[in-house]
Amino acid sequence: MVKMKRALKAKLVPVYFKSGRDAEYDNQLEIVKELLKEEADIMESIPLGNPVSEEADAVLFPQLLGDAYEQLEDIRELSLPLLIVTSEFGMFSMWDWEILAFLRSEGIETIAPYSLEQAKTVCKALCTKKKLSQSKFIVYQDNPGELGRQDSIFKRFFWWEDRCINLMKKKFGVAVEKRSFEELGKRTMNMPDSEADAELENWSINASEDLSQRALRSGVKLYLAVKEDIEKEDSVVGIGINCLNESKYSDTTPCLAWNMLYEKKGILWACEADIMSLLTACLVSNSLDAPVIMSNIYPFLMGPTALKHEGIPSFPEIVDEPENHILVAHCGYVGVIPKPFATEWTLRPKVLGIVDENAHVIDARLPTGYITLVKLEPSLSKIMAIEGISKGYVQYPGSDCRNGLIIKVNDGREVIKRVYSHHQILVPGHHSQEVELIGKVMNLKIEIL
Repeated sequence: MVKMKRALKAKLVPVYFKSGRDAEYDNQLEIVKELLKEEADIMESIPLGNPVSEEADAVLFPQLLGDAYEQLEDIRELSLPLLIVTSEFGMFSMWDWEILAFLRSEGIETIAPYSLEQAKTVCKALCTKKKLSQSKFIVYQDNPGELGRQDSIFKRFFWWEDRCINLMKKKFGVAVEKRSFEELGKRTMNMPDSEADAELENWSINASEDLSQRALRSGVKLYLAVKEDIEKEDSVVGIGINCLNESKYSDTTPCLAWNMLYEKKGILWACEADIMSLLTACLVSNSLDAPVIMSNIYPFLMGPTALKHEGIPSFPEIVDEPENHILVAHCGYVGVIPKPFATEWTLRPKVLGIVDENAHVIDARLPTGYITLVKLEPSLSKIMAIEGISKGYVQYPGSDCRNGLIIKVNDGREVIKRVYSHHQILVPGHHSQEVELIGKVMNLKIEIL
């Protein structure tokens, strides 16, 4: 896992109640400093009710007292996330339930981790929030939903809208910079083969025998061109290309480039320049230090409309609760899975008919077992986590799904009714509770399926 560089640790300002600091408070504060020394800088303690420094990312309560009932309005005035770490084990104490319930009844949300790892996740989420406010995404596109290969589909996507870009800036502070895909494609195709060959000497790329040397070079050239762009500045944390609908501008696809940029620089990517998925991936990957990929979901309950899009005759036969299963596939395989995340990884010739004949795609696998699907809602006021189990892989030779992943979810009907998009961020492991913590840090309502 390549980690996003954090300029700073989370800055936590501890507060104490009007009864004053005592030995218990000071002892717990020292414990918290030691437990979170890698994730947080603990600032000087202040009395609850005093102004909080603008440098702080969150307010830390190393102790809760009955004073909370009398100082309710002082707590209400705090505009930062409220982190409760009152136990020597880096979590909240069970004696705090009364006060936490009282605060919740008064409309005051707190973040009360019940493990040290959760407390660390909160600190990393605070760092991610701060980093995003100083960062930007670069997306290469010219006429995103117009004059393309599948306009009837692409015109429907919210991520093309200026409203989406403006919401991201307002909510998270992250900027989205648009650049010309047509210009990038020309620059890439005019690059000498020798530059790609020289770069290839630094990599060990497992390419299938039927992938041409030209296709491999083209993928590397795109990597070099994008790498040159982002190395001119240090604020880029995510990148995307309208690689399908505007595929006419390039003789390749960015799958290999995204893998290489992630391995080399930790840069996250968005297939089809889907900045909603990119933002979701940034929040999750950097708050959890977890692998993430983006892909399409095809619930079995969607029947022929899903089957037609993938060019397959039927979903695999599932005896146990077929209605609660989904197929995951993107551009012929599971999706862009970087090598560090994969149990198997091969670069192959393209599958989809809408991209150049010289294009390529990644055929890779994630480990099976628990998996969580995560996505931000269009208003950026909610985040959804869908718990599932990845059960294995299914192949349809000659189709647009040469190797897909099968996931069992808790309730397929609820997924269809409530899911925000066909694009989902897949995170191996059981992560809904951590996503809930991210939501609290980012002031997002949580939906868990």
